[in-house]
Amino acid sequence: MSPVRFHLPGLRYNFPLNMIWVSLLRQHPEYFREGVEIGSFFGCFPFALWNGGREIDPNDQCDAGFIINTIKAVNQAGIPIRYTFTNPLLTEEELKDEFCNFCLKAATGYPNEVLVFSPILEDYIRKNYPSLIINSTTCKELKTVDALNEEMEKDYQYVVLDYNLNGNWDLIGQLKHPEKLEVLVNATCTPNCPRRGEHYREIARRQRIVLKNRKLPPERRKPLPEWNCKYGIENTVYSIQSYPTVVKPDEIWAEYLPRGINNFKIEGRTGNLFNLVDTYCLYMARPEHADGVRFQVLRNLEQNGIIAVRRPRPQAFAPPGGGKR
Repeated sequence: MSPVRFHLPGLRYNFPLNMIWVSLLRQHPEYFREGVEIGSFFGCFPFALWNGGREIDPNDQCDAGFIINTIKAVNQAGIPIRYTFTNPLLTEEELKDEFCNFCLKAATGYPNEVLVFSPILEDYIRKNYPSLIINSTTCKELKTVDALNEEMEKDYQYVVLDYNLNGNWDLIGQLKHPEKLEVLVNATCTPNCPRRGEHYREIARRQRIVLKNRKLPPERRKPLPEWNCKYGIENTVYSIQSYPTVVKPDEIWAEYLPRGINNFKIEGRTGNLFNLVDTYCLYMARPEHADGVRFQVLRNLEQNGIIAVRRPRPQAFAPPGGGKR
């Protein structure tokens, strides 16, 4: 049977969860669905101007040691990292960004990957970091057979399908290279979200403001424009199950694998940790083992100090009214 590769979100916030998950998968393969493998950890290290798709904490920053050690740990586990450098508004000048270039340099020497949107960034990476594998992002919102087939003829390892095309077997059946297709299984955006493309561009604009503000005194900093999304920002793995864009676990094995598609992306790199644990269990654990896997993962997260269960603080007892009668 072909491997079923899941690409997991998080190089920063979900890194401990992902490493625990990989360890459990290798120690107890019997807990997991047939053929499950981890294809990559995707995301970025804060604060990366080239980031796209999800907004990262504007106050967060990674030092060089964290980046190097994280890449080393993931690669030693036999898993590529994949940068989501999908900012759609990059300029030639922004290709000089010191932090992003450091991240690329740190990822060379192993078959690590980059998701791209901007043609100028793609050309820059191919010229300056030729060892990195390039993938095409779902952020391009390619929606036709011709556009997808043209994209797959290019030098990409994978092309991530627009989530609105999930289950569109008439279209998928006309693709010439289904083996290059990667499917986003749990998009929290509502189907045909009317603001999806604009949201990507707004994230790019906000990132520019954040980096400019860091160089200015507080009184000269520009406030971030408000962005309120009513199209799925509060969704969970359970609230999206009625969406036609969500790929159910059984559909992966029954529908996608027979068509030669075996790469599946799970979104959630800035989402709720507990929601992500349940998402992993839903897609990768055998149903009869899902509860046990969830317990082991949460226990490991607690033991490693990632989550904490607080006990009530001890207090001295005093009778009501101070003990006076």
